[in-house]
Amino acid sequence: MKVYYIIPASSRIQAMALWPFVIANIALKDRGVSTQLLRHEKIHLRQQLELLILPFYVWYLSEWLVRWCIYRDRTRAYRTICFEQEAYTHDVQKNYLKVRRGWSFLRYLK
Repeated sequence: MKVYYIIPASSRIQAMALWPFVIANIALKDRGVSTQLLRHEKIHLRQQLELLILPFYVWYLSEWLVRWCIYRDRTRAYRTICFEQEAYTHDVQKNYLKVRRGWSFLRYLK
């Protein structure tokens, strides 16, 4: 997995997983992406593989739009996406991807 630092420093986005890469904020280039943030993005890469990549992006955007319509808050909409909930819950676990079962993000659908 290769990390590319191309997100503008002025952006609130720290990093994102775009199969098969991680795109990171330029502001992180000097110190690098933290281990926890990298784990978070690796979880997303695994989710993308499970959904055969393109359907992941369609589902992700659709879920965000539905949740934005419900909450009218883009941050809350983002944080309640099932993919993000799984990644935020487990990005502190060093061996999560080794023990993770397939389609685990479904547990976070509400």
